[in-house]
Amino acid sequence: MSFFSDMNAAADRNNSLVCVGLDPDFRKLPECVKGAAKPFFEFNKAIVDATRDLVSCYKPQAAYYAGCGREDELLATIEYIHENAPGVPVILDVKRGDIGSTAEQYAREAFERYNADAVTVNPYMGYDTLKPFLDYADKGVIILCRTSNPNSGDLQSLVCDGLPIYKHVAKLVRDKWNANGNAAIVVGATYPEELQELRQLCPELPFLVPGVGAQGGDVEKVVRFGCTADGKGLMINSSRGIIFAGKDDDFAEASRKAAMALRDQINSFRK
Repeated sequence: MSFFSDMNAAADRNNSLVCVGLDPDFRKLPECVKGAAKPFFEFNKAIVDATRDLVSCYKPQAAYYAGCGREDELLATIEYIHENAPGVPVILDVKRGDIGSTAEQYAREAFERYNADAVTVNPYMGYDTLKPFLDYADKGVIILCRTSNPNSGDLQSLVCDGLPIYKHVAKLVRDKWNANGNAAIVVGATYPEELQELRQLCPELPFLVPGVGAQGGDVEKVVRFGCTADGKGLMINSSRGIIFAGKDDDFAEASRKAAMALRDQINSFRK
């Protein structure tokens, strides 16, 4: 099975386009897990148990673990998802992008050390930096295109040969970089008009869409502008809006309610 076939199967099974970002911040963790030997893992475990029937995938951001020396809890989280939410794939959000020999090691890290099902990568240095990831044909490679952060346009909106850079990236993914059918692009919910343009440009390419929830992206526009013709094609990510929906002992129940609310809101706009 490939990442995208697993993701689509989970989306169909759970009737969901929701991707939950597992980005634990110790300062925001409920007191009931802070004292655990592995607080990030215990927190994530509870979130996964509460939401695994409501999502199409999970997306841990590696920096939240590596920044405080908790890579073992990242690995434990991914292993737990594979064992206890079978068929729900994991995107490792690392946004890697370096020369080919270094990229080979980053690809090994993502797909062999962590056994992630997909990874996020940065295309700024060109195809040779992406090829080591794309060569893992059964893994997803999700390429930054039009990102959700406020200053993404500093580079992504620069015009070259009549098109903004982000459209050049999308065309390269569509026409040259997706030989194995395992590529997707990141398109922020905070830029719905650009999302609509990119869907017209890439009618079948999967999009990872961050920026709903805490970043304020418009869910209706994301769904109406971003879905493929069959009402799929999106992994709509919410991190803080789901995992920190509650602060007390019932935080997992609160996360379930938030994930269900987002799933139902998305589905209300799907064709």
